[in-house]
Amino acid sequence: MRHREAAERTLLTAIAAGTAPAVLADVMLAAASERAFADSGHSLDFINKAFECLDLIGWSDAAAVLPTVVGQMVAARGAEEPTAWRQPVDLVALCEQAAAELPDLFAARREMHDWADHAALARDLLGDHPVGILEALKAAIRAGAAPADLGRALAYAAALRVARFGNANEHADWETAHHVFTYANAVHRMIERIGTANTDGMAVRGVLHGAMALYLARYLNVPPARMPGEGGESLDDLPADAPTICAALLDAFDRQRQVDLAARLAARHLTVGHSPQALIATLARAVLREDAGFHAYQMLEAGVRQFAAWGETDEGRHILR
Repeated sequence: MRHREAAERTLLTAIAAGTAPAVLADVMLAAASERAFADSGHSLDFINKAFECLDLIGWSDAAAVLPTVVGQMVAARGAEEPTAWRQPVDLVALCEQAAAELPDLFAARREMHDWADHAALARDLLGDHPVGILEALKAAIRAGAAPADLGRALAYAAALRVARFGNANEHADWETAHHVFTYANAVHRMIERIGTANTDGMAVRGVLHGAMALYLARYLNVPPARMPGEGGESLDDLPADAPTICAALLDAFDRQRQVDLAARLAARHLTVGHSPQALIATLARAVLREDAGFHAYQMLEAGVRQFAAWGETDEGRHILR
């Protein structure tokens, strides 16, 4: 898709014809995933935000909102163009081969339900071998995973990549981890929105691309940073009551090189059983008062969305930390 005017006219025609939001989501996800991990994930993330905006303001404004993302979609550069996705392993070809198998894989699992191995699949997606990663996704489908299940596992794996990001990495490396996570969140949210509107499983192409982007970012966890409270680490040196923890967290954000302390305070808040909503409100206040950049808002919003998918579980707490 490279012709902006033609793409906008096609989209507006579909909206005027009363096409259901789930079908529009399927069409736009399909178009966005024609290019692997387009524009470092930004293209799909902006599409997801346009749909979420319409959820808030009403779908009567779809003709004004959805075409605003088309310009970026047609201009986006796909990951199939740079060398990293082609050498030493052709990741694009691997994704295309796996995508060709999706319709048959999902057709075979149509009557299966109650698949719940999201965390185990996420660990497989953090592997070091691209073929093994794609095989893990296919095995999950055979075992009963729906497209939304795959998106949820991918988003959790991407969150763990961020959580285990070492402080010794460069700032540009952080951008890499951030892009994969926000892209994975957008894939998950769009697939959930599509629901049963997609019957051939091709919406999962975005999951395949996200899994390969996650694979390419594996160096960011060498060595992996320890998550607070992991390995028997005690957090008892930190305050126990919620207001004091939240005040200490805001104070930590006011000082440089307090990443580890901030993470420990967030973990402390959750492990002693305080309301996650109070922690989320504190994080939102910190972002707003600093007049933070776009990426900080992206990360917070994606983290809150993914926490909502997991709830107050170990996985959910890992995401908020």
